[in-house]
Amino acid sequence: MHLRLVATVFNTPDPNAIAAFYERLLELPRLMNEPDWVVLRNDANSHALSFQRDATHERPAWPNEPGRQRAAVHLDLVVDDLDAATAHAEQCGALLAGVQHNVNARERVMIDPDGNPFCLIERTVAPSPAE
Repeated sequence: MHLRLVATVFNTPDPNAIAAFYERLLELPRLMNEPDWVVLRNDANSHALSFQRDATHERPAWPNEPGRQRAAVHLDLVVDDLDAATAHAEQCGALLAGVQHNVNARERVMIDPDGNPFCLIERTVAPSPAE
C-alpha cells in the first residue's frame, strides 16, 4: 500500500478570500475555483492548499487560550530572507504574531487573515537539488 499526501485543507468562512491571500503569498495558481471550494496548486504532482467553506469556523487564538478555539495545524514556510518574507506576508495581509515561540531569530510566527498561524523559517543551509 502506498499513501501520498496531496493537500492540506483549511476550513474557512470565505474560501475565496483566504485562497486569495495564499495565492499572493505563495504565488500558487488556482486549480479549482468554486464558491465553497478553492484549490491552489502548481501542478498535478505538487502538494495543494485547499479551502472549504465552513459557516461554523471560529478564528483560532494564538497562542492557545483556555475556552477559545485552538489552532489545530500550521504551515512552516522556508524562506531565504526572513525580513523580506515577513514584509511580503504583511503586504499580502498577514500579521506578525504578538507572541513568538521561536528559539532563535531565524523564525517568525505570522497570522493569516482567518487567524491561522504559519511560520516563516529562514533557510540556514544550501537548498537540496529536490527543492
